[in-house]
Amino acid sequence: MTVGSGLRQIAGKFDDELRFFKGWLDKPKAVGAIMPTSSITARRMASVIDPSSGLPVLELGPGTGVITRAILERGIPPENLYTVEYSEDFVDFLKMEFPDVNVIQGDAFDLDKTLGAFRDLKFDAVVSGVPLLNFPVARRIAYIEGILDRLPEGRPIVQLTYGPLSPVPPGRGNYVVSHLDFVLRNVPPTQLWVYRRGVAPARHRKFPGFPHRRVKARN
Repeated sequence: MTVGSGLRQIAGKFDDELRFFKGWLDKPKAVGAIMPTSSITARRMASVIDPSSGLPVLELGPGTGVITRAILERGIPPENLYTVEYSEDFVDFLKMEFPDVNVIQGDAFDLDKTLGAFRDLKFDAVVSGVPLLNFPVARRIAYIEGILDRLPEGRPIVQLTYGPLSPVPPGRGNYVVSHLDFVLRNVPPTQLWVYRRGVAPARHRKFPGFPHRRVKARN
């Protein structure tokens, strides 16, 4: 890497952080964190995607596009990526940064309305950066259940959170909760959780990025 290219990367990262911080100031409940997701976290989240499936991928809450970039690097064609962002400022930036990605402005909690003509699509996986801890538990459960209806049986939703536990409790609906990773190299440190439907534990290892540890429901 040359000095010039290194400086440009640092400047670009700083611009992303300033943009993200401005978004947090404008809409703290929608953004949820004061810093963008790290590239390490983004790549770990994208690892659950199966590029060979041929199905599109849905990203919810992309912010400045760190995870969007990791999804594309995973091998998903830009025209096969649908990304839903609530903030108008972030949407404008994402459309400039990723002109071939399907960037949609709208509410991730109302996907039928937000996806519009694409509401009947089936997705290989869903990558979610929506700050679920800002919302009531019942709404989080409905969020996960609604997204799983858009996935083939066994395919994952990966969700990041800054709390120690799954933001969507196990045993409250028709889904299995698994812990994917704890990423220390993120600000703040991040927990990654996976939600699936209709998969027995013995089959977990057959899917890309699927964890080996299952969180059991508590009585």
